[in-house]
Amino acid sequence: MRVLVLNGPNLGRLGSREPEVYGSESYDDLVAVCVDAGRELDLDVDVRQTDDEAELVHWLHEAADASTPVVLNPAAFTHYSYSLRDACAQLTAPLVEVHLTNPLSRESFRHTSVVGGVATGTVAGFGLDSYRLALRALTTLAAR
Repeated sequence: MRVLVLNGPNLGRLGSREPEVYGSESYDDLVAVCVDAGRELDLDVDVRQTDDEAELVHWLHEAADASTPVVLNPAAFTHYSYSLRDACAQLTAPLVEVHLTNPLSRESFRHTSVVGGVATGTVAGFGLDSYRLALRALTTLAAR
């Protein structure tokens, strides 16, 4: 099964961006975790990152058109991007929203996810393991 793992703004700066919040692991580490977990779960994982909202929406349209499951870390777009939410609502395969940190334990503006209401589920607060858990959830959902 093919899976898109899509990442929003600033995630390409993992390891150097606020390591006390996001950890010291790099974006390359995130990609490796996803690819390795995908291999273990017999998934073809395509990991992408962009700081551009329009590009992320385009990738979600691609997933909708191909009925491809998605793991999505919308990053800052989580809290306000209705265009992203509307693109997610068009998905016909499962969508797992993922976050490295637990948004509910952080600043109050991070407590709202406009994506969460159209996601199949959300995994948050486990660092890179959030991605492993999200990919495992997709295999469970596909088996149903």
